Amino acid sequence: MADTNGAATTERTVFGHPIGLTYLFSTEMAERFSYYGMAAIFMYYLTEQLLLPGHVEHVIGYSLIKSAFESVLGPLSPTQMAADLFGLYTGLVYLTPFFGGLIADRYWGQRYTVILGGVLMAAGQFALTQDSLFFIGLLLMIIGNGFFKPNISTQVGNLYKAGDSRIDRAYSIFYVGINIGAMLAPLVCGTLGEEVGWHWGFFAAGVGLTLGVLLYLFVLRALPPDRVARLKAEKQTEPPKKLTSQDWKAILSIVVLCLPVSFFWMAYQQQSITIALWARDFTSRTFIPGVADFQIPYTWSQSINPFMIFAFTPLVIWLWARQARKRREPSTVLKMAYGCFFLAISYVLMAGVAVLAGPHGQASWAWLVPFFAIYTVGELYLSPIGLALVARLAPPQVLSMMMGFWFITNFVGYTLAGVLGSLWTTMDKSHFFLLTAAIPAAAGAVIWLFDRPTRPIIEQRTKLPLTPGPDLATEKVSSGHP
Repeated sequence: MADTNGAATTERTVFGHPIGLTYLFSTEMAERFSYYGMAAIFMYYLTEQLLLPGHVEHVIGYSLIKSAFESVLGPLSPTQMAADLFGLYTGLVYLTPFFGGLIADRYWGQRYTVILGGVLMAAGQFALTQDSLFFIGLLLMIIGNGFFKPNISTQVGNLYKAGDSRIDRAYSIFYVGINIGAMLAPLVCGTLGEEVGWHWGFFAAGVGLTLGVLLYLFVLRALPPDRVARLKAEKQTEPPKKLTSQDWKAILSIVVLCLPVSFFWMAYQQQSITIALWARDFTSRTFIPGVADFQIPYTWSQSINPFMIFAFTPLVIWLWARQARKRREPSTVLKMAYGCFFLAISYVLMAGVAVLAGPHGQASWAWLVPFFAIYTVGELYLSPIGLALVARLAPPQVLSMMMGFWFITNFVGYTLAGVLGSLWTTMDKSHFFLLTAAIPAAAGAVIWLFDRPTRPIIEQRTKLPLTPGPDLATEKVSSGHP
């Protein structure tokens, strides 16, 4: 590894990657434990406690917010209100990273912005332990996530120099960290919430995030400085660099993919809305009837997908490596299209399960395993690949902002997911799942059409020479496999 002046330096590595990846992996794992711990119990907390008489009257701002929702969507039942609130909350969580990335790029730097974001989110989780502070807690987490998310993701790219072929693999490894946290969260926060009290689930999520922030502070010196920090240390000002025509083409390639990817997330987010309700209300949760009558907690269903992310990632990376050796590896854009198609197939499966169960019956919990297996493969083909695409293509002077812009796809998709989820109580379940399947299928077809026109732009961008520097190390010269 070389520093900015070309001098040789020693790189500390773990499993062939900079040790900083391990630190960022662990910090993001703690933050995702917090986020998914809250997400795993959100629908249950609202429908079983917060929105019921005796509780909802004490929630600050509830009447105003409900009136605003119903002025647009009409009268809402508690379940419909919960779905719309969850969709709007998760949507806003992925809108604010655009502004958090912009602030980090121009003013605070990625490191200090991450710290502030983590502190705000932890405060939000602890606020949720009080019914009355529910919306205040959500607001703190929305703002905090905007500071945290794009800047922790961007720091993964900062660990690698220009032309380092490990960048795609690094994001896949980083994505495993996300999903280890997401896997543990329902088992800890969900079990506490379901068995002891929902507020204890939020408290555990807050503790997890607090530990993550403390870890980040402890290892901060081991991470490479971001651009703002380096310039302040050197007491220099960086002359503004104009975006070139190649820069704008790269930005356009990211932007045109955002709309169809948004519809992928619209269907994907039903995991935490309608699939959560399906697991509670339409699933027989007896482990092995007549043999092992243990009742599986319904919150545990939210752990299946992140567990499969952890299990399937090495297999998917192996497949792409094998395809690359045979020169058959799909392009980045085609991988994203395949991800949409896999997601669509998973919901077609659930439509069949709903038909077999009947309108008032219950399906075996085991059906959730193949559903989440197909669903997870779809996620692996789209989500980490999208992050790596932005890290490779975005011009360095707007890198964090573009990472935040990419998360706007989640904002649009998750907000629409709440509207889609509100149809759950009024539609036949098999029809609902078919409608959900059609959305990513159409998105995949659109992304497929973008492959040919965007491929030369992506190939040209990854071959551009870059000025060396630790914060510019997010481009890849060759198109090796993730």
